[in-house]
Amino acid sequence: MHWRKTLQLVDVHCEGEVGKVITGGVLDLPGSTMLDKMNYINEVDDSLRRFVTLEPRGCLQMSVNLLLPATTPDADSGLIILQSDKAHPMSGSNCICVVTALLELGMVRMEEPITTVTIDTPAGLISAQAHCSEGRCTSVKLDMVPAFVDSLDRVVEVPGVGSVNLDIAYGGVFYALVDAEQVGVEITPENAHKLAELGAAIKKVVNREIEVQHPVFDSIRGVAYVMFRNRLADKLYQTCTTLPPGRVDRSPCGTGSSANLATLLARGLVAKGDRLISRSIIGGEFQVEVRDIGDIEGRQAVLPSVTGRAWIYGFHQLGVDPDDPLADGFTLSDTWGRG
Repeated sequence: MHWRKTLQLVDVHCEGEVGKVITGGVLDLPGSTMLDKMNYINEVDDSLRRFVTLEPRGCLQMSVNLLLPATTPDADSGLIILQSDKAHPMSGSNCICVVTALLELGMVRMEEPITTVTIDTPAGLISAQAHCSEGRCTSVKLDMVPAFVDSLDRVVEVPGVGSVNLDIAYGGVFYALVDAEQVGVEITPENAHKLAELGAAIKKVVNREIEVQHPVFDSIRGVAYVMFRNRLADKLYQTCTTLPPGRVDRSPCGTGSSANLATLLARGLVAKGDRLISRSIIGGEFQVEVRDIGDIEGRQAVLPSVTGRAWIYGFHQLGVDPDDPLADGFTLSDTWGRG
């Protein structure tokens, strides 16, 4: 065996959504901010992302979290989320996985009953309050970045679907949010493939016809995901985020739940202090709270908190063999879909 590089990873999932964490093998990346480092992956050198997320080492139903030295003294660690299409600035479920791994592996000192961990992400600083007991991280509450509405009730024509009314909002990345009843598909496990295909089709049209850009971070632009939602009760929402190239989030989705919260605030349906439940396609739940209301560049913004749980289930090591012809990774449509 002759490896020119090795990576150590811990296997973690948050309510069923896999968020592996690279704990060793990458010292740092070029860039003065986490956003710069994310852009370096997306624009200059994508080899690490491809190596860990694509086959034969990766699979569609997972993310990989890259830990880096924080670019600000206020943070304990830097974080970039690597997914099948590109590196992304923020993810609630992945951040919960990372905080759980940092504490349970002793990379950040655990203090019971609550440990505060600050994560430096390309979307901004995330403060996490981890509830800890007997050496276990039992839940993580994330104070998310400001979430805001870009536009409400936009209508797009989607081939094979027809007119779709949607909201566009930011919760750490940009979302197109669609009421599931519009497309006539219930958010159930047996409809996961159908929802994934619908989400991919809607996202393609939205990004072709509608331009969105963060008012502060110029390089955060375009709709990253389509979230289907279903209001089950006054404070209970069923959510299903669809991710490229064609799968659904197993968790209730922290950034998507934050984006949804922003649309509810814009419509006057929530107020400061309100708490909701976001329930995933497989029944996992996040608690979502309006911790405060502010603004970002003149736009009303909600300051959300998202609480969820994660579990470590394994450890593994990856190596780069210089003779491996598939070190760049590959995808096939039998599992990755037409996307």
